[in-house]
Amino acid sequence: MSQPLLELCDVAVEHRREAFLGRAAVRVRALDGVSLALVPGEVVAVVGPSGAGKSTLARAALGLERLAAGRVRWSPAPGAAPVDLGSLSAAALRAARRRFQPVFQDPKASLDPRWSTRATLREALGAGGAVGDPEAASRELLARVGLDAVHLDRRPHELSGGEAQRVCIARALATSPAALVLDEPVSALDACVQAQVLDLLLDLRRERGLAFLLVAHDPGLVDWVADRVLVLGAGRLAPREA
Repeated sequence: MSQPLLELCDVAVEHRREAFLGRAAVRVRALDGVSLALVPGEVVAVVGPSGAGKSTLARAALGLERLAAGRVRWSPAPGAAPVDLGSLSAAALRAARRRFQPVFQDPKASLDPRWSTRATLREALGAGGAVGDPEAASRELLARVGLDAVHLDRRPHELSGGEAQRVCIARALATSPAALVLDEPVSALDACVQAQVLDLLLDLRRERGLAFLLVAHDPGLVDWVADRVLVLGAGRLAPREA
């Protein structure tokens, strides 16, 4: 069996619920003892109702949440066993982070409004340690996600929702990742654009052997793309019943 790329081990995340109408502030567990593993090339989907903590789980998997308990483990290099993020030096964490890239729900909110697509991709290529001509690499990334070179000079407000999400996917690909963490990646798009972006993601999975941790609320979506489906409720994960 392949070494996991990503593991969540008994992860708990707490959020503060502020005082309101005489009620005292409290801390609420958004995740409570969540464990999962993602192996190379696999698509694991997490579904659940709004407010179930799906986005918190995605952020925890990316190392973007403070944990109340548990561990997040990443494989720092191809074929390497996962290691606890807390054990990595700052330099090792930066290098490992290239292998795990996010694609968030709202593409325009994920892009710097001041930056052109060219600046966005060049920054990502630099973070990924790319060598060679950044202009050619940027054009190649855009072509792979179905956009033309003319989009290089456009800022987020000049892009449609589908174009902006394709730019976000191109940015994620710039570091040659092993896995994408997809947090409702098509829910903000029109129905016809959703299918196009999903087809693109599946093509990229086949071409590059990418693994996906996919957070979604649409059962039809996950049935189409996922190898395994887990249900999040009351802060805990369980396999979906057949």
